[in-house]
Amino acid sequence: MKHKFILAISLLFILNSCSINNDTSSTPEQTFRSFWHLVSVEGGIAGIDDQFELNTVIWSFDEDNDDITVENNNTDDTKQDGLDSGVYPFEIVPVDSKQILVIDGLDFGEIYFTTQNTLIIDENETTTGPGADGFLYTFQRVVVAQ
Repeated sequence: MKHKFILAISLLFILNSCSINNDTSSTPEQTFRSFWHLVSVEGGIAGIDDQFELNTVIWSFDEDNDDITVENNNTDDTKQDGLDSGVYPFEIVPVDSKQILVIDGLDFGEIYFTTQNTLIIDENETTTGPGADGFLYTFQRVVVAQ
């Protein structure tokens, strides 16, 4: 009986000396950033259908500064790839039920999402109305922890 009592007290002390540290104040908060990779361009007067590998053309929207950073690594001049590498000011202009992306003061097209990770820009829809022979840019989102 004495042996069981000592064992129980020993276990009690061991369990009480263990602790789980729930203090997360010293751990920095994890942040994520979305990068939009151009995966295809379709349309135009010639009816093109250009496909791109991830990391070829990447757009990053900075809504705090209202600019887009474009990293364009496409070396095939026969492919329509949108913008050259650089940083461009942008705004989203509502027109009726559409959201028009304006880059560097010029209409780029209607911007919308088909899924949470797929962004479409349709050059045939502008602030002045529908157009023809524009391109349809499809982007895939890649989220990166920072």
